Amino acid sequence: MTQRTTERTDVDIVIPSHSDRVVAGLSQAVGGPLGRHASLRKRFWTPLQVALLLTTLVFAFNWVQKSPCRDGAWDNYDQYRNACYTDVLALYYAEELNKGYIPYIEHEVEYPVLTGIMMGVIGLPVHALVSSGAVDFLTPGDPNEGTIFYDLTALALAGFGLITTWAVVRSRARRPWDGVIVALAPAVFVTATVNWDYLAIALTALAILAWSRMRPGWAGVFFGLATAAKFYPLLILGPLVLLCFRRRTTEARLSALTTVSSAVFTWLVINVPFAIMAPDGWSRFFRLSSERPIDWGTFWYIGTHIPVGRTAEGKPDLGLPPFVWLGDHIPALNATAWVLYALCCIGIAALIMFAPRRPRLGAMAFLVVAAFLLTNKVWSQQFVLWLVPLAVLARPKWRAILIWQACELAYFFCFYQILIRVSGGKNAVLPEAAFTLASIARWLSVAVLCGLVVREALRPELDVVRRDGVDDPEGGVLDESTPPPRSPQLEKHPVAAVDT
Repeated sequence: MTQRTTERTDVDIVIPSHSDRVVAGLSQAVGGPLGRHASLRKRFWTPLQVALLLTTLVFAFNWVQKSPCRDGAWDNYDQYRNACYTDVLALYYAEELNKGYIPYIEHEVEYPVLTGIMMGVIGLPVHALVSSGAVDFLTPGDPNEGTIFYDLTALALAGFGLITTWAVVRSRARRPWDGVIVALAPAVFVTATVNWDYLAIALTALAILAWSRMRPGWAGVFFGLATAAKFYPLLILGPLVLLCFRRRTTEARLSALTTVSSAVFTWLVINVPFAIMAPDGWSRFFRLSSERPIDWGTFWYIGTHIPVGRTAEGKPDLGLPPFVWLGDHIPALNATAWVLYALCCIGIAALIMFAPRRPRLGAMAFLVVAAFLLTNKVWSQQFVLWLVPLAVLARPKWRAILIWQACELAYFFCFYQILIRVSGGKNAVLPEAAFTLASIARWLSVAVLCGLVVREALRPELDVVRRDGVDDPEGGVLDESTPPPRSPQLEKHPVAAVDT
């Protein structure tokens, strides 16, 4: 198949202070929007450099925010009171990396294989070096294995964060400043190193970038690697295949086939050896996923914590009967959640096939992953990171994204208050009902964002990405953009009439 690139370097860059009301308002603090005659060709800082610098600063801030928990001395629920808990440190001991056990082979791991490999690649050398005394000179006193493991993991995750930002910027020739939204999303400040999710996020961003550059084989490899780290990247292949089917060209359909087949092959190459050598360890992720009960903050949690009256003792009677019953019957809960998600996928498929104009890949990728979180029984605090780059690709408007992120931050801090309560602590500031309200606000903010994406798919003229003849920057073989007319000077871009 002929390989070609869709990167467009001969078009004017969209200026955020001209195209977004929120940025235009904030720019008043530094003199107002960029002038019509300002030079964009000669500048010291490029959008990519700015976005990468901001990503670095955000991850540094996150490291500082987690610092109270780095020593692992979590007394009196300090990890909850300081909102600094991280799975990275906790699971170094829980998965027995501190004993030198090889993930999956000598100890079962609760994550997909590539995430477990990352844990082992960092954790086993840390344990070996500390045990041998080779790192005594690095820290005064006795070296703390957990601290070293967390710091190295945080450094690696920061690298994946930089890759994510870079890939988003490189996917958007006309809108490179969209990468700043990825870098500065407030939830990243507090959840970037809670878990190993940025490994899968970076690989997913690279997959979308490869697809946009007409590299379906590499896109499949990255999708396969990402799915070997977390489950959610697999979901994006569904919209990709349907969009190619609607495109109705041989090149599009062959590209989809190449991507899917290479993704499956890559996933098998990584997983099959572990499935053969350690079937119990390899399958633990799948067993745990099927056995887990209703998790914090999910749609199902909300249903089981809505007040429906008063008990005989005068206390609130919580939980709608269908939700309470499903909470006690995990197989039925699993089936119901999957049915709801399947219905959402059918709706997304109908949108792809029957929208007046073929939707963009980034928008549909966001919808299919967001629908999974809205209907799933598990919605961990760090899962917000999955949506950040996809939301920017789907709808790069600051106002709606900041409202959603504000709800995520409220949920984050309420979550730690509820953990203090259920752990027996007496220092919780907020009542238990506050967490339910925060969960509802988070759920609704994502649902509303999905609604806005659907509206713009049905009314493409409202989509800021599709202005000036642009069709689908991430679409690769799907992209049917027509270059806009060139002008000798920067034309002023009007602020969107609809900028929710």
